[in-house]
Amino acid sequence: MIDWRHWHNEPYLIGGLILLGWIYALATGPFRTRIASTSTPFPRARAWAFYSALLIFYLAVGSPLDQAGERFLLSAHMIQHLLLIYPAAVLFLVGLPAWLVAPVTDQPSLRRILRILTHPLCCGTVYTLVLSLWHVPAIYDWALQDKVIHVIEHIMFFVAALFYWWPILSPSPRFPRLVPGVQILYLIGVTIGMTPLFSFIAFSDTVLYPTYEFAPRLFATFGPQEDQLLGAAIMKLGGMAVTFCAIAVGFYRWYAESELRRSSPEVPSRLSTAKGP
Repeated sequence: MIDWRHWHNEPYLIGGLILLGWIYALATGPFRTRIASTSTPFPRARAWAFYSALLIFYLAVGSPLDQAGERFLLSAHMIQHLLLIYPAAVLFLVGLPAWLVAPVTDQPSLRRILRILTHPLCCGTVYTLVLSLWHVPAIYDWALQDKVIHVIEHIMFFVAALFYWWPILSPSPRFPRLVPGVQILYLIGVTIGMTPLFSFIAFSDTVLYPTYEFAPRLFATFGPQEDQLLGAAIMKLGGMAVTFCAIAVGFYRWYAESELRRSSPEVPSRLSTAKGP
């Protein structure tokens, strides 16, 4: 059975999150005047978002949910992945001020590679391939059986999610967000690209992952086949819900831009640059 009192406190997990939080605190606090101008205020709202991302990351991989997903239920593992891909990754990017990423994005030597890496086609492809490859039964079950591989899997999921959200939430004016209309096409494209993975899991006639097939049942009437179908539904419906919200925001911004151009045709559109709030 699941030990709901068991929370992970491994040094690499706790230490890594504390290190990230400490670096962020230094960069946005005492070192802020060295990175940005002396008049730049402390980004309080962004700091809340950044530290919320670290907290959600820990809840996903450090709480008893990790034990449930690793040993018992594919559906619990899918919830872990949703937490990493959506709220954790989104809040992480929202928490980065433009001036904080500028020392990296403004480097002339990195400009060409960053232009390639932040291109929507590259971002969507990285996200789709990483998630799809990790769900290959042999690789997925390997991660469930090996703790180190499981950690690598979750880190790669989070990084892939940062790629996915960059064209929508980029904090860098040098590599800006897509204009609203293209954002919508990008989100729809990635959703279509992820459909084969959902179909592979949802419509399989067999249990794909042996760990869950032979795991102790937490609920007598809830077998591995039902768990697999529920996991696929969580993956697809959770992703579609977030995508729908993002598309709705894109439509609103697209409408606002159109209204701005109609009312002030002589004023260049500022929304199309999408440099971030």
